[in-house]
Amino acid sequence: MPPPLLFDLSRIDLTAKPVFDKEAICMVNPQRFEMQQLDGIIWYNKEKRLVLGYKDVTEEEFWVRGHIPERPLMPGVIMVEAAAQVLSFFVRRVYEVTGFIGFAGIESAKFRSLVEPGQRLYLLGQLTKFKRRKYSAVIQGVVGGTMVFETVVSGMQV
Repeated sequence: MPPPLLFDLSRIDLTAKPVFDKEAICMVNPQRFEMQQLDGIIWYNKEKRLVLGYKDVTEEEFWVRGHIPERPLMPGVIMVEAAAQVLSFFVRRVYEVTGFIGFAGIESAKFRSLVEPGQRLYLLGQLTKFKRRKYSAVIQGVVGGTMVFETVVSGMQV
């Protein structure tokens, strides 16, 4: 059984214009083209260290052709990359940390369901460690109200 969600999605207007769109994300995160796995930030609460981002999974993703032919499934490693990008953006933009935040580790990851093209993957995050140069967060992926993955990732100011 999955853990409870980090926060209640029903209390957030998921149809609202993002507080940070793809253009704003590109001003902070360096990933481009196939490696950009974060499309928007819908909501955040700086005091509670919470963030809600999303990735719109399309038929144009680089992995669709080969993972898995005739039944494309978003690879778990790409889900974790999306989680790391949420953490990096949140730390740099909201907490105004300067410099590059490199992906430092995956403490845990559990995959619970599938993510397919045509779905929006919501990324719920809670910053759990905020030290001078190292940051960690619990990130949960949700599609259609179902938790599809959970992970704890860390980043480091490089």
